[in-house]
Amino acid sequence: MPRTKKKGRRGGKARDNAWIDRKDTLETTNERFERYYKNLKIVPDEKWDDFMHSLRQPLPSTFRIAGNRQLAQVLNDAVKNTYIPQLQSGTFEGEPLPVPTPLPWYPDSLAWQINVPRKSLRKSPEYKKFHNFLVFETEVGNISRQEAVSMLPPLFLDVEPHHWVIDMCAAPGSKTTQIIEAFHANDSLSTAMAPTGLLIANDSDNRRTHLLIHQSARLPSPVLMVTNLDASSFPAIKIPVVDASDDIKGGEHGKKRNWRKDKEQQIRFDRILCDVPCSGDGTLRKNLEIWKKWQPLDGNGLHSLQLRILLRGFQMLKNDGRIVYSTCSLNPVENEAVIAAALNHNQEFELVDVSDRLPSLIRIPGLTSWCPAVDRDVDMSFDTYAKYMESLTDERARSSNKMLESHWPPANVNDLKLERCMRIYPHFQDSGGFFVAVLRKKVTAGEPIEPVAIDGKRQAEGVSGPPAPKKTKLDEEISTDSMNVDQSAAKSEPVAMAEEQGKISGSHEHNQTQGKQKQPLTETGGTFKENPFTFISRHEASLQACIKRLNLKPNFPAENLFMRSPEGEPIRSLYLVNDVVKAIMQSTDYTRIRLVSAGVKIFGKVENSKDTRNLPERQIRVLSEGMAAVLPYVNHDTLIAADIGVLRTLLGTYHPLCTSFEEPFRTTMTNKSIGSHISRFKAGTQGPTTLTHDLILPLWRSENAVSLMVEKKAKSALSLRLFGEDITVAGRNKQIETVKVVNGDEEPSTIPGNDSDEEDVDADKNMDE
Repeated sequence: MPRTKKKGRRGGKARDNAWIDRKDTLETTNERFERYYKNLKIVPDEKWDDFMHSLRQPLPSTFRIAGNRQLAQVLNDAVKNTYIPQLQSGTFEGEPLPVPTPLPWYPDSLAWQINVPRKSLRKSPEYKKFHNFLVFETEVGNISRQEAVSMLPPLFLDVEPHHWVIDMCAAPGSKTTQIIEAFHANDSLSTAMAPTGLLIANDSDNRRTHLLIHQSARLPSPVLMVTNLDASSFPAIKIPVVDASDDIKGGEHGKKRNWRKDKEQQIRFDRILCDVPCSGDGTLRKNLEIWKKWQPLDGNGLHSLQLRILLRGFQMLKNDGRIVYSTCSLNPVENEAVIAAALNHNQEFELVDVSDRLPSLIRIPGLTSWCPAVDRDVDMSFDTYAKYMESLTDERARSSNKMLESHWPPANVNDLKLERCMRIYPHFQDSGGFFVAVLRKKVTAGEPIEPVAIDGKRQAEGVSGPPAPKKTKLDEEISTDSMNVDQSAAKSEPVAMAEEQGKISGSHEHNQTQGKQKQPLTETGGTFKENPFTFISRHEASLQACIKRLNLKPNFPAENLFMRSPEGEPIRSLYLVNDVVKAIMQSTDYTRIRLVSAGVKIFGKVENSKDTRNLPERQIRVLSEGMAAVLPYVNHDTLIAADIGVLRTLLGTYHPLCTSFEEPFRTTMTNKSIGSHISRFKAGTQGPTTLTHDLILPLWRSENAVSLMVEKKAKSALSLRLFGEDITVAGRNKQIETVKVVNGDEEPSTIPGNDSDEEDVDADKNMDE
């Protein structure tokens, strides 16, 4: 993860591997860069010219088919069988355009590379159609534009649905979404399982956490928590101990966790991703400004922070757990040196040999010898730290020295198996530069879970608030004195450590996550301002009416629903989390872990509609983004049956009248009560259109009409996928606008489609009757 200035993130517009034409002509040379890496011999002399030539070429665009396996296969088939044949005839300025090619190492060929500039996408009719497909599918989360090498770390994590996972430096979120996909890999478009695991996505930059939330919202999941903390000092989190009889694995959605209320345990993770802040010189192909600014001390300065983050990850990992460390840097001081220092500090860990994984990925082993530069002028004349210190004869120079012993290879470097690390270079497979290391915590006899009896008085009184604050406590505090780690380096990232907030509160149906009246914690640069997370009663009248109308199964976890407002406030939106996430939220003050977001929004309140006025039982509806989370609890026998023709009508009109549909859908909807419903669109063929799989989507029945409650861009994406054109109202408006632009009547809009949220449920507004 390249470490960039905050001003470069203004407005949250930057995105990983966006479709951008570089119009600047920055110089692509840096004498210090070439001298440093040539001296390090990171590539053989005979390959140096190839390496440098690749760095000076534009980075190809790459995208990944996201979502569950069934949808991914449907979309991949569309790319291979529909768009690739069309693109083979594409030309620009009389020259044939290359067609997209799958990345050879990505599983199931679900990732693609495009070597076409953006102007060709706009001016080639074949590519323009393909580009529209990509834009809409990206907007709804089915495609992720992501740099190829950025896809690697989650693949080496091997996440399963029951795992507890933390992504320590998660923003902007492309890797987080890959991890979410692993939790839901076995879902389909008509069925889904409720994973029992946990994913904490953390980032130290508050603004970037909101970009992370936006990215992950495209693949919403009840396992997700987003926190805003300094990864190097991530606090210990305690929850009730899981009873020994509890053997729930991923997907067993009818079962509840057996929590022991008399003891608590510290959370340990099965998988940890440390994609740490780095100098980012592996991204030279897309971040051209690095050519001008690069100097070797950038990596030296980040080494301490990177090491602190990795060591904190070590402390939070379970026995036999796996941690993946990665950077987009070529510098061994940020890579092998960090791994070596961490392994020597904690000998319970070892590097994992993953050379048999992703066999088509070209990589080379990690370095076992290197010499850091000690100044901006690339002085690499000291092969040991001791020799460097001997050269500092002036006391002032010694006291202001920023070099660390861990910048150099340790004496036992050959025992650490650093060759198990992976280096990926741009000239290997036309990508960016990248470093990945997979580490494992060795199995030791009887890993302690450190259960602690809950204070009997607090338990008896059922006090929901936390005890008086005390000094922050990190399990197994990192001791950096023996490593000569530069403590000032940690200050380069916002420190967001909160105070330890004590033990588990009593169990309450209406329990707000602790600290309702508590002042938000502060951090450097401002206060933590997030609305509280308040769990509601499963017996709330409008919620029960919605559950009954949707025919949800009795095991629907209504007790796991919360709202983002203080207790007593009216319900506007309801979010669902699984049992593990709820346990954390109820045992930990949300301000202590700086919780920004959790779970998936599944229900919303319908306001300002004549259909629901003075009828509270109609005021909650299921949301399209929450359908996957609701699916495990849907009684499929009670779904409203529909076909492709019905879907076409719903896509082509905002609020079609019930009488405009063919039978039997017309009678079915006429007889339905006003409110939220769920429909199954059966797979089949109608005319030239084939629906290869069942679709389950939310509807709203108003007094006279039916609406498909799907966001407008998702409608356009579905229309393009099914009918080969955008038949939606937004799509038709876009075509009209295009005609006006061609005729010179108005300026073009910048974004295809429409940015509005889901359709207004007051279906009789603006409708010709």
